[in-house]
Amino acid sequence: MSNWIDSQIFEIQHWTKYLFSLRVKSSINMFTAGQFTKLALDINGVKVQRAYSFVNAPNDEILEFYIVLVPDGKLSPRLHKLHFGEQIMIHKQSFGCFTIQAIPKKCKVLWMFATGTAIGPYLSILQYQKNLERFEKIVLIHAVRYSTDLSFLPLMNQLKKQYNGQLYIQTIVSREKNNISLIGRIPELIINKKLEKQIKLDIDPEYSHVMLCGNPQMVRDTQQLLKETRNMKRNLTNKPGHITMENYW
Repeated sequence: MSNWIDSQIFEIQHWTKYLFSLRVKSSINMFTAGQFTKLALDINGVKVQRAYSFVNAPNDEILEFYIVLVPDGKLSPRLHKLHFGEQIMIHKQSFGCFTIQAIPKKCKVLWMFATGTAIGPYLSILQYQKNLERFEKIVLIHAVRYSTDLSFLPLMNQLKKQYNGQLYIQTIVSREKNNISLIGRIPELIINKKLEKQIKLDIDPEYSHVMLCGNPQMVRDTQQLLKETRNMKRNLTNKPGHITMENYW
């Protein structure tokens, strides 16, 4: 039996010239919030596939994937041109351990750092709203280049209201100023303490856990910084730590 399911495009949302969401109807197996699956198209007789995280909660009827168009890529330009009713292949299984279940139980403050389209796994976790009551505070941080790249800011603000004081939202923009975002990059905003001063919470290894998802350089640099300056260690299955990581390409 094939691991791939032919699925139908329900909607495509073009956020910017390069950012879009595919919303798809499919009967894949149940996944855990924070996981990813694979999308594929048959291109000239070859199945071209890539991994994408779910934006939607596991109990949502419509699957959503937040994608950046890579102009010279093999798959994303084709995905970008899809329309309602067209077909796409989705792997019926989901993958990955970037989930709430992987976070050590002693954590009281959960920091969720994302760059670009890597906001997706966090939105899946937060929309599902399961197994999050054990955290006293959750901080969702989305870093992008331009304000127009904050596609899901309305949803993030809606979630903030739903969590009734438990969820903090902070956006970061690296190439322009706006009235709501910090300007800069994640590592430097940790070094100069601007991020923690803005949130009014500390990244403290005694009670904090950090999730890093996105640009591999951001993930690597931030992990190393927290290791050197906060004595925080990587979280492993057989050795619990303070940092759970996932590169997004």
